[in-house]
Amino acid sequence: MKQPAAAEPAEIESLDQEGRGVTHVGGKAVFVDGALPGEQVSFRRTRRQRRHDEGEVVEVLRAAPERVAPRCRHFGICGGCSLQHLQHGAQLAAKARVVAEALARIGGVTPDAWLPPLTGPVFGYRRRARLGCKFVDKKGKVLVGFRERSSPLLADLESCEVLAPPVGGLLTGLAGLVGSLEIRRRVAQIEVAVGDDAAALVLRVLDEPAAADLERLRAFEAQHGIALYLQPGGLDTVRPLTAPAVPLRYSLPGLTAGIEFAPTDFIQVNGELNRLMVARAIELLDPRPTDRALDLFCGLGNFSLPLALRAASVDGVEGDAALVARARANAARNGIANASFHAANLAAETQAGDWARAAYDLVLLDPPRAGAREILPVATASRPRRLVYVSCHAGSFARDAGILAGQLGYRLAAAGIMDMFPQTSHVETIALFEPLP
Repeated sequence: MKQPAAAEPAEIESLDQEGRGVTHVGGKAVFVDGALPGEQVSFRRTRRQRRHDEGEVVEVLRAAPERVAPRCRHFGICGGCSLQHLQHGAQLAAKARVVAEALARIGGVTPDAWLPPLTGPVFGYRRRARLGCKFVDKKGKVLVGFRERSSPLLADLESCEVLAPPVGGLLTGLAGLVGSLEIRRRVAQIEVAVGDDAAALVLRVLDEPAAADLERLRAFEAQHGIALYLQPGGLDTVRPLTAPAVPLRYSLPGLTAGIEFAPTDFIQVNGELNRLMVARAIELLDPRPTDRALDLFCGLGNFSLPLALRAASVDGVEGDAALVARARANAARNGIANASFHAANLAAETQAGDWARAAYDLVLLDPPRAGAREILPVATASRPRRLVYVSCHAGSFARDAGILAGQLGYRLAAAGIMDMFPQTSHVETIALFEPLP
């Protein structure tokens, strides 16, 4: 039997982008789970590589003043959170440093001004998630939750402090439900979708449930007031267990009917932070009643529809045709006639369609992790007065900021972080670009 590595002492210098403490031993970097800057710890190496090693804390010998007791009993085992042991203000400061360092190192730019961070609830906020689900023979039961830290195994969770209610307190009940099914070994994952007034769970089933299983599922649905969906194949196979489907919605100021979404649609995970983000984006764009605006990667119309209340017109463009259809339906439900939505592959360098040749006063970009490099020339072709970039990845944002500033004639007027995922190392950024004179 392989013996665990011996514990070693270390002084922790900083945090990396994944929330791990960074130290150097013999000139080699070591990333230590559970350690904070300024701490003296003993740690054990868990993985050795040529350029760096990884490790975990054995004992904190001198704690940082920012260290706090994690609220979740599963912290340190579950990989869903990495920063619950760090005071929230220090989390924000660490995330701001990640963005500033990425901008300087990758983009070669610095904003003229830093915006104050946007913050919302720090627990019970996560309204979209994908949970693993597996019958584990060694434990003789089903596990439902996130994977263990640095492991492909599912963590044995009883509850989750960051999942939005009521789902955060239902993990044990969900595991028991799946464990009671005849197809308990054929449920692969559970997707979580929580709206303002309703919640849904999508069960990825590799076999169709028999009548007895359907009865158990319906009983759980009725007991907990949560809509269950079954997904036997691709996204086009998702169907409600009990028809008609319960509509999921979230509210935004000015939208009387809110934004309606399907349980597998992309939405921003933190509802309150999303409302603050939309308000800040519109504030930075500062629309005039005569402005024509372009919203790229528009999704369900999260930015497009509030923006249409202030501008003359908005063109929203999205790669997912199903989201485009729902954006149009959301516009109709809210009585908004000056927003048009188009399906297009925004990762392509050339774009067809009238929207791509039109002139815009304002542009908003909210790309996925890969960023918006390919569409930036189209976005800036008409020299919009203001361009707001919303990013979920510091590296791709810094790269694109460097392109906007170094090649396309824009300056980074302001930037700031948004704490969409508290207790994790994930950081989102919002930035304003203006054309150089």
